[in-house]
Amino acid sequence: MKICKKVLGVQRQGSNYIVHTNCADIKIYFLTDEIIRIRASFDKEFAEESYVLSLTAWGDRLDELFRDERTRIEPTIPEYEENDTQVIFSTKKARLVICKNPINIILYDNDQNILYSDIAGNPYTLDANNRINHYTKINMEDCFYGFGEKGGSLNKAQKYMRLSAKDAMGYDPVDIDSLYKHIPFYIKLNATSRKAVGLFYHNFYECAFNMGCEKSNYWPYYSTWQADGGDIDLFLIVGPEIKNIINNYTRLTGRPVLIPKRGLGYQGSSMFYPELEKDCDDAVLEFIDTIKEEGFPIDGFHLSSGYTSYETKRCVFTWNTTRFKDPKEFFHVMNEKGAQCVPNVKPGILTMHPWFDEFTKKDVWVKDSENPEEYAVGKWWGGEGAFWDFTKPQARKSWKEYLTENVIKTGTNSIWNDNCEYDSLMDLDAVCDFDGKKGTIGQLKPIMSTLMCKMAVEAVKENNPDIRPYVVCRSGSAGIQKYAQTWCGDNFTSWKSLKYNIPTILGMGLSGCPEEGSDIGGFSGRAPEEELFVRWVQQGIFQPRFSIHSTNTDNTVTEPWMYHNSTKYIRDAILFRYRMLPYLYSALYEAHKTGSPIMRALVYEFQDDKHCWNESFEYMFGKNILLANVIEKGAKNWKVYLPKGCKWYSFDKFECYEGGQEIEIPVAIDTIPMFIRDGAIIPMAGNQIMNMEKDKITKLHLIVAPKDVQTYIFYNDDGFTNNFEKGVFCKTNINVSAGERTQISIKREGEYEDTINDVMIEIIAKEKSPYWINLNDKKITHFLNRKKFEQATEGWYYSQTKKSVLIKFENPKDDYDLIISFEIFDMIGM
Repeated sequence: MKICKKVLGVQRQGSNYIVHTNCADIKIYFLTDEIIRIRASFDKEFAEESYVLSLTAWGDRLDELFRDERTRIEPTIPEYEENDTQVIFSTKKARLVICKNPINIILYDNDQNILYSDIAGNPYTLDANNRINHYTKINMEDCFYGFGEKGGSLNKAQKYMRLSAKDAMGYDPVDIDSLYKHIPFYIKLNATSRKAVGLFYHNFYECAFNMGCEKSNYWPYYSTWQADGGDIDLFLIVGPEIKNIINNYTRLTGRPVLIPKRGLGYQGSSMFYPELEKDCDDAVLEFIDTIKEEGFPIDGFHLSSGYTSYETKRCVFTWNTTRFKDPKEFFHVMNEKGAQCVPNVKPGILTMHPWFDEFTKKDVWVKDSENPEEYAVGKWWGGEGAFWDFTKPQARKSWKEYLTENVIKTGTNSIWNDNCEYDSLMDLDAVCDFDGKKGTIGQLKPIMSTLMCKMAVEAVKENNPDIRPYVVCRSGSAGIQKYAQTWCGDNFTSWKSLKYNIPTILGMGLSGCPEEGSDIGGFSGRAPEEELFVRWVQQGIFQPRFSIHSTNTDNTVTEPWMYHNSTKYIRDAILFRYRMLPYLYSALYEAHKTGSPIMRALVYEFQDDKHCWNESFEYMFGKNILLANVIEKGAKNWKVYLPKGCKWYSFDKFECYEGGQEIEIPVAIDTIPMFIRDGAIIPMAGNQIMNMEKDKITKLHLIVAPKDVQTYIFYNDDGFTNNFEKGVFCKTNINVSAGERTQISIKREGEYEDTINDVMIEIIAKEKSPYWINLNDKKITHFLNRKKFEQATEGWYYSQTKKSVLIKFENPKDDYDLIISFEIFDMIGM
């Protein structure tokens, strides 16, 4: 066993530093003032060959593959100081201290808080099984968030977790360990200083995290990371705010993709329809017609793999014309109905596939470890299969060609990548091309699904450069967020899944993946009972991916109208999601720019509130709305914690509550506990949107809870082309300055034509009614009668019921200022 014990010397190598130890070299890179790379290598090779990094300050063997996605910057050159016992690096944001004997690396922020520390004398080891280990010092009360897709509660303190992506159908959402993703990144929140730091292990071997669930009397309290090979290639990301860490992590591994608007809409799906003996196309079209007859909106249909059935087996890229008589015509009709098909595609190929020999001649397979000229064999759907090697240039090219000719040109710009964990390929020594260098599936397995998504994005764009791809994926590595929307796999129908899928999604948001969702109603098991289904939809409408998807074991199909007595509640909830399109799409844009989650753990917004550190089930929807969904059967009353530091208003009645307290409210089957944060600016559609891609927002309903000075970016574009990259967007900057004269300033930028004709602004005003209101220095008429106000095209009205001001007017199209005077008017004194 090799143990790094002491520093033997430090050598500068260009902009980097090599720390020589008794058994390994440690390379220190300062990518920026806030992103520091510590790479401990026992073979001392330091090969640069990353499939996931989007920001570098060095040359990489794979730079050409990512020429349109990777940014190379000039590295930060730190101040350097060395004495007999320490080496000290300083930047504008942090100080990195390397103690020489025993070796220990410590990261401080500018306030001298310790953000991170190794275990002195035993930080990096290589064991007899060639596994690498990293030991870090922690405190008993520290909190840990992220780790990609995990079950259980949000805070992973004192948990042991393995990252080994599985096809985990019907998993237990609490006690499950490995799910579908492999994202070795987490955020540590120091319970004493309340400062945070991010740790990203740039290594894709199977690995394990032990977050303080073991203790040795000979060492301080510690956590460990262990991987089956490679280097200890650690990126430290300075906080101290969690928001800043997520921003820099997604800068490092890739900004989340701005998916088309239809990807935020209701995605119909069920394995039932594509598995019928014949005429599946007619059944799907009837489903779409029924959705519309029942008054539900829809934007897409996830087409399960039954369409590829060949001799009763799934054979990717083929079409069963008994089930789908004319695929191109079927896709055309679906597009006309505003429900584009999202076909399911899988990377495993059965050896009985009619094109198997053709694929073999193109040399696309992961190869057998004992006989590298032959394909590696693993279990697959219906028999033995071979697996596409996306680390091979020719295989990537071939995949795009088959995908384009047999799926995309059928009439879709949407791809659903599924079953891409390579879980059944048990020989971890199976050979991958590794872009000419040769590697193993054990080294590269999580990369396969991420590259598969990259190929899908490229194929759509190469087929039509103007169209924005929509890719959905079940698996993925760090960096998957820049290509695909994701979901937490084949969940089981239960109240427990409803509840614990929430922290799984929140954890993905704290892992740089803000576009995660779950199968609403549950995928595996019996149909959801009525109350469970209603509550699942009421929670699901706030998930970035919204799809009701099932393969029920009781011969039923989970559909929005399945319970007649509750159809209204289901419909109302989904219609509300569609009215929230302006807010939801703006949150997606913010995620695209900064990595910020859409469903946000409370700790992300309220890092200083200790009550939020372990909250797993309440969350923020965007920045301004708190959700405390009813997720327990038979609930009549519901407890809600409102974070401290601000006031909160109930969404329906604007009832006011002070933050920092737990309240209890009565709930009925139609109750969705929602609270508005003071200072909030919330844009909604005043007209009912039924299709996110085709329908336009013609009426804007803007809710404002004035507090100090607040800003908000309401973002819009056409929602389906790439023209936004050329400046064809409408970015409305809303600035609110509260006071006796509250001012709302609207300034627009971008070339996209504003489609809004009418504006309704609702201002929470609990203390008093305005005295007067001006729009661009023109006084707006005050109505004392609600009916007359509603009949007018312009005017304002004070609601005594909600204690709010309603202001409406025709959209000026240009920039404008609205001034609301709350000054005291002394009628008697006058």
